[in-house]
Order: sequence, then C-alpha cells, then structure tokens
Amino acid sequence: MDPTTREFKENASRALKNENLQQALAQMKIGFIERRKEAAEDLPEFEALRDQARDIKNHTLANLDHYLERYERKATEAGAQVHWASTAAEARKIVLDICKSVDAKMVTKGKSMIAEEIALNDAIEAAGMQAVETDLGEYIVQLRKEPPSHIIAPAVHVLREEVEDVFRESHRHLEDGRPLSEPSQLLNEARTVLRQKYMEAEVGITGANFLIAETGSSVIVTNEGNGDLTQTLAKTHIVIASIEKVVPTVDDASAVLRVLARSATGQDFTAYTTFSTGPRRAEDPDGPENYHVVILDNGRSELLGSEFQDALRCIRCGACMNHCPVYHAVGGHSYGWVYPGPIGSVLTPTFLGVEQAGHLPNASTFCGRCESVCPMRIPLPKMMRHYRVQEYDKGLSPPAVRAGLDIWSFFASRPALYRMANRVGSMALRMMGRGKGRVNALPLASGWTDHRDMAVPAGSTFQDQWAARGGKRRPAR
Repeated sequence: MDPTTREFKENASRALKNENLQQALAQMKIGFIERRKEAAEDLPEFEALRDQARDIKNHTLANLDHYLERYERKATEAGAQVHWASTAAEARKIVLDICKSVDAKMVTKGKSMIAEEIALNDAIEAAGMQAVETDLGEYIVQLRKEPPSHIIAPAVHVLREEVEDVFRESHRHLEDGRPLSEPSQLLNEARTVLRQKYMEAEVGITGANFLIAETGSSVIVTNEGNGDLTQTLAKTHIVIASIEKVVPTVDDASAVLRVLARSATGQDFTAYTTFSTGPRRAEDPDGPENYHVVILDNGRSELLGSEFQDALRCIRCGACMNHCPVYHAVGGHSYGWVYPGPIGSVLTPTFLGVEQAGHLPNASTFCGRCESVCPMRIPLPKMMRHYRVQEYDKGLSPPAVRAGLDIWSFFASRPALYRMANRVGSMALRMMGRGKGRVNALPLASGWTDHRDMAVPAGSTFQDQWAARGGKRRPAR
C-alpha cells in the first residue's frame, strides 16, 4: 500500500462528501461504543484488569529480549521454524521463500495488520501466486481493491448494497439471478467461495494476537473461524507477528484477552480463541505439516526507551478509533496508510517519519476519549503532542501555524501581558456576539468558523475569579 498520508486533508475532504461512507460511519458510531460500555459495566473488575494488562505489557517490554529468546527456544522445541526480519522487505522475502519451497499456487490468509504493513498480498501476487483473504471484511475490501479501513472491521465503510455489487462482479461463475439482498445471503455466498480456496491452498498465513514465551504458542482471535481453517487445512502454516506481540505466560495472555474482546466488540470473549503450538503431531487429527513463525521488527526496537514506547502496548482492539470523533467523520482510508485513527496517528509517523505523516498527529481534537477507553491505557494524546513538537522543531509546520504558536508563546511567557490580552480578547468576542451568544465568523479563524460557531466567553476568566477570592478555593459543600 503506497502511503497517502501527505494528502490527509484532501482525503478527509473527499470522505466528508462521500454520502455512502458517511451513512456507513453513522451506523458504526452506535454499535461499538454502546457494546463496549455495556461490557465494561458488566465486569466490576474491568478497570483493575486494564491496569493488570498494562503492567504485563510494560514488564514484557522491559525484558523483551529475554522473552523473545525464550519464545524462540520453546517454539523450536515444539517443531516450529522461527525466522527474524528486521525490515518489511526481509519479512516479505522470508514468506515468499517459504511459499516457493512448497511450490505454492494458492495462499489463504487470516486477518493480519502486519501483512498489510509489509504489503504481503502484492508481493505474493507479483511472485505468481494467488493470495485470498478469508476474513469476510478483508475478503470484501480485497475484491474492491482497497486496504482495510479499520483494524477489526476492515469493511466497516462498505454498505450492504456495495457488497452485493462487488460479489456479483467477482463471482460470475455463480448463477446470475441468485438473491443477495440479505446479509445472510451475502455471508453464505462468501462461505461457499472461500471453502474451496481453503481446500486448494498449499500455504495458510495468519497473524498473531500473542506469542507466548512460556509455551512457544501463537494465539489468534476471530469471530468467523476463518483463522482456524486457514492454519489447519493448508500443509504449511506461516505466522507473521511483530516483536511486541510476545507475552510471558499463558496466564498473561488470558488476562489481556479479558480486556481485548470487551474493548473491541463488547464481547466477553471472541467466538474463536485459538492457541497453536508447532506443526501437526502424529496423534493430532489435523494441522499443518510445516509451521513457521516470522517475527518482524520494522522500527519497533527503536521505540524502546523512547517517549513512544507505550505505543508498543497496543493490542489492536480498535477501541480508540471506535470512539474518535475524527475517525467517525472521515473514516480509516483518509489516514492514508495501514493504521488509522488515534493509534495510527502515533504509529504511522513512527514507521514513515513525521515528514511523511505529520498531518496525522494534528488530526485530533485531543478530547482524550481514545486514552480513556484504551484497554492498555496508552497515552495517545501525549504521544501525538510529542510529534507536533517534532514537526515544529523540524520546521515542517505550516507558516501560519508556526506564527500563531510563536505569538501565543510570546504572550504565555509574560503572565501579566497574557492576562491583559485574554481580557481584551474576551471583551471583543462578547461584543461581536452580542445578543447571539456566539460568533459565526472570525478573522484568521475561518478554518473553525466555516464549519461551526465560536462560543462567546461567559463571565469572567478563571484568573479573575481566582484573584477575586484571594487565591482560595471555595469551601467544600
């Protein structure tokens, strides 16, 4: 996927004018938010579990080399072949070499953001093999020749009628007059087509929600069962995961799983939570003959010990984007790369550089909803502020923004002058909004007032109220 992060403003403008997208996003706002709220309220220890999950990941990141080495040792003992990739190009080459070694023609894939990050489908197709996404949402966007627009709901931006259109166009070998007006009919058609692909595939590729150092196991969570079919029916199973996916023990994975599904879809647990350890053994009824694990760095180790290390706690639940007003307005494709929403506004500049992705940390209201719902308590607004500072220090901010910040800094570093300017500004706004309580046009602020009114300040400033009380708090009631 070629990044279009530099065109975020243009992408967002098109998204706001896309009626189908806006209709789909409006449906999304209700379901994810309400289900997550109900799931959290139904579990009294939910907040304590968030703390536990955060602490598990912090401990793991502080000892990452130890747990990665332990995972490799245990996975190898179970019959796995573990491969290490520093870059996306190395990871692609490892996967392609494995596929070629078994003369693969068909590759089935479970949902994996790492596969998107390294542009794996393009590499497989360029090598003369067919890659087929088996997650329903991923399959839909693959047929539409689009990247996913959401971490857990790849086709959340697509209406049912649009799914019908792409199925009729892509499944021409099926009967023309077949009914596809109901979601169940669309699901059955996808199931019919994909079942044949499972049987034909020589290689199945999945991601990993966790790699367990204690046992050498990989864990995936799905609600469709496609991941299980992908990794058990093909003769060769390839797991692709990034270095931060490792956790110390099975108990640790179970603890994080308790907050994952609740934060993502409002479920107590996903329908399928699958632990895989090595290739098929003699007594196993099914499973792959070959089991490979590709562990990718791709810049993540550089975050260790930095102000962005907390981002490595992310478990890809999507809660931040489910609650983000900016994502709700423009959708995932506007962000221009693999990871959308607030977490994308942190990860994308990390992987692509602030020069390429500087718009994303600025695409936030800093309302804090993303941090408040993140199961791993990642301080996303704080890290976006760090990137804004980087952008300013490197001279990448627009001239008007830099000038505005310089003026604000001049006044903010002179408290008396700041208070005077604050009073004058408040008085001017009250005069402009007299009788209306709002101002619908302001010089140098059209980016705001073209779309919304500016509220008129009510009453005196906090500083004036504080001074009037002699710097004392109000008595507690």
